[in-house]
Amino acid sequence: MASEPKTRPTDVPVADFIAAVENPRRRADAEVVQAMMAEASGEPAVMWGPSIIGYGSYRGATGDWPIIGFSPRKANLVLYVARDFDGVDDVLARLGKHKASVGCLYVNRLDDLDPAVLRELVQRSVAWMRAKAPGAGGC
Repeated sequence: MASEPKTRPTDVPVADFIAAVENPRRRADAEVVQAMMAEASGEPAVMWGPSIIGYGSYRGATGDWPIIGFSPRKANLVLYVARDFDGVDDVLARLGKHKASVGCLYVNRLDDLDPAVLRELVQRSVAWMRAKAPGAGGC
């Protein structure tokens, strides 16, 4: 039996968390990404654990997780997006300067990305997650 993840929704206000981000550029980037992900998902932003802002939820093999999210860390902005949808390689090639791992994109500055491509990535990620996990919705 898999254990429940430690990263779970909290009652911490997202606005308070973003306001406390020390780096002004990272804080401004977080505000832009927060609005974009809220619009694309149609879900309110919720703090997952101490540092992840997530939208909606789905039941995975190891418990509940946001369908999309991000974290404004000191070193970079981390985007938690689906990377399995058809055409993802093309989208990432057009996105701009970033580093990628299995489920994360690491961005130094939002200015390094094409905003239209980022919006496309976020929208397609949300759509793919909802198709993959029917019933994925609010926390």
